[in-house]
Amino acid sequence: MSRILIVEDEAIIRSALRRLLERHDHRVSEAGSVAEALALEPQGFDLVISDLRLPGEPGTELIARAAPVPVLIMTSYASMRSAVEALKQGAVDYVAKPFDHDELLETVARVLHQQATQQGEPPDITEPDGQRQTMIGNCPAMQVVYTRVRKAAPADVTVLVQGESGTGKELVARALHQQSRRAGAPLICVNCAAIPETLIESELFGHEKGAFTGASAARTGLVEAADGGTLFLDEIGELPLDAQARLLRVLQEGEIRKIGSVETRHVNVRLIAATHRDLQSLSKTGEFRLDLYYRLNVMQIDLPSLREREDDILQIADVLLEKACRRHEREGLRLSRASRRTIRDYPWPGNVRELENALERGVILAEGHLIHPDDLGLASAPRPPLEPAGEVPTSSAPAEPEPGEEDDLSLEDYFQHFVLEHQDQMSETELAQKLGISRKCLWERRQRLGIPRKKSPRRNTG
Repeated sequence: MSRILIVEDEAIIRSALRRLLERHDHRVSEAGSVAEALALEPQGFDLVISDLRLPGEPGTELIARAAPVPVLIMTSYASMRSAVEALKQGAVDYVAKPFDHDELLETVARVLHQQATQQGEPPDITEPDGQRQTMIGNCPAMQVVYTRVRKAAPADVTVLVQGESGTGKELVARALHQQSRRAGAPLICVNCAAIPETLIESELFGHEKGAFTGASAARTGLVEAADGGTLFLDEIGELPLDAQARLLRVLQEGEIRKIGSVETRHVNVRLIAATHRDLQSLSKTGEFRLDLYYRLNVMQIDLPSLREREDDILQIADVLLEKACRRHEREGLRLSRASRRTIRDYPWPGNVRELENALERGVILAEGHLIHPDDLGLASAPRPPLEPAGEVPTSSAPAEPEPGEEDDLSLEDYFQHFVLEHQDQMSETELAQKLGISRKCLWERRQRLGIPRKKSPRRNTG
């Protein structure tokens, strides 16, 4: 018998939901706000069903605070935008009010079944050499990544993977491809930073013979090579603006045109992009197209840095050490206690890739059966300055809203665009309702972003 927490401020809806779920053998508790739900300790339930708009904090605040318990969002705004925004923040799914009882019960049953069979299981991945492996780590941040991968993979939507260098962005791309409907088609991986700017368009979109000096033969581009499958563009923030415009056409129209050709070709490609840079900030300086950013950011997966995964570091180190020992035929090597302390305390600016290199160095240099700190070569590495208590370390990825902030939107640019576009036709109350926020929050965001309120024309009283 599953335990379900309903968070809904309308008593009539709350009672009706409770009766419906109890008739199908679920144990149900109720709350009228996020504060009341937190008092009931949502981590002790199997599922939280929450309205999006609640008095006080919005229902999406429960996504992080109830983790790893899944949160199903109810919303009366049955638009794709509100659904995607809730899913971006980690909601397991959403249902639109007024909802069909059978549809709700089917969704609840599916979520509970997935939770029972898949919770805590990282996705399996097959490497290009045929070896199978799984992503390592059980910390809460990685549990969120596994959940996002499982939900986004079959959805066939564009995914933006964000994280520092060395956090495993390509590994996530392989997991997304191999769990998708396109698993039998090719996965083409491209590092945009590794291709000279003068060749990037030719590499991606191909060229005809004689299109430019040195084009002695026609060439098929990597986008076309990925037709029917998945194209993974790593470090997409390094893509030149001309290539960004061409890529936008691929996403919007599904068409490509080779350099030097007048003929367009249709392609069916799923795009997964990755970056360690803040694309939204780059768009404000003109280095990245804002319209392309919105096209890419349908679903976002944020990879935590290694220093944020304290509970996983030694587990990852043991797995990587075993692989290094096999490669160098030095079975039986172990990390000394001092080495394990060093690995645990080191800040790892290069993340998993740096850890792998340090362990490889240790396997090569170790003289006995133990690897000591000096063998790892980390002692002289500079440590980053300590962050003041309560502050979040700065990273290039956009920060997620802190629990407690009155903010249920992830893109301030979208907010600004929406307000400026609709404030002539809508009142402040209507704007706030469409955005799913309070009028107070709307006013505060206007102040923060410097968006003037449209002045109503004065009536002639003479």
